[in-house]
Amino acid sequence: MPEERPFLTEASPQGEDNAAAAPPALFDLAVNRAWAALRGLRPSDPAAALAGGFLAGWHARTRFARRVPLDAVRAAIQQHPGGGEWHWAKGPDGGWKAGKAPFP
Repeated sequence: MPEERPFLTEASPQGEDNAAAAPPALFDLAVNRAWAALRGLRPSDPAAALAGGFLAGWHARTRFARRVPLDAVRAAIQQHPGGGEWHWAKGPDGGWKAGKAPFP
């Protein structure tokens, strides 16, 4: 049995794209959890955190998120209005809504 556990592997371009369409609720969950992970970093420059490898690593380690293309998650996060409590809703064609997400 290999010593290296799969969830600790580095992100790779092969795992960043997914041809299958994710259900809207899964897309919402991926975007909201990715935003929470980025927010938890408290970066001084959120754009730098997005461009860096953190989000790709999070995507590679998060099993459900791998069903949503990383570029789509990045694009949604870049639209975040900033300040206050916001959550993504309505799948890939949705947007940021004021308030907390209905589920974590």
